[in-house]
Amino acid sequence: MVEETGIVTKVDGNMARVLVQKKSACDGCSVEGACKATPEGMEIEALNAVHAKVGQRVKILMTAGEYLKGTMIVYGIPLIVFIAGAIFGKNIGEKHFTDMNSDLVAAIAGFTLLILSLAGIRIWSKKMESKAEHNPVIEEIID
Repeated sequence: MVEETGIVTKVDGNMARVLVQKKSACDGCSVEGACKATPEGMEIEALNAVHAKVGQRVKILMTAGEYLKGTMIVYGIPLIVFIAGAIFGKNIGEKHFTDMNSDLVAAIAGFTLLILSLAGIRIWSKKMESKAEHNPVIEEIID
């Protein structure tokens, strides 16, 4: 289990937004749109199982498997897709675009597929947010 502590900033039904301290890995992250980072920290949406109220400090738990799976999806898939796109673009460039530099075709293909993969991950992430088993859970109120 991955454990975080933070302060509840908003309650909406059985869900709550919790502000947690940013990690050093967040600085300069290329997929900053995937989470709600603010200057004060990151806002995480979690199941409010203990009915915490705005302003309370809480402990959030997320299964390590979901945390690792999310990390691999957000970082691993775009990297793999970018490399595959560059290789594909290089091969296509050498065979079909002989009047262009094949490295340029590889870069265009790699970056295009990278952007598409990030868009796909964002859509997938929105769908997974609606499923309770994929959300962090507020385990207890700390005060």
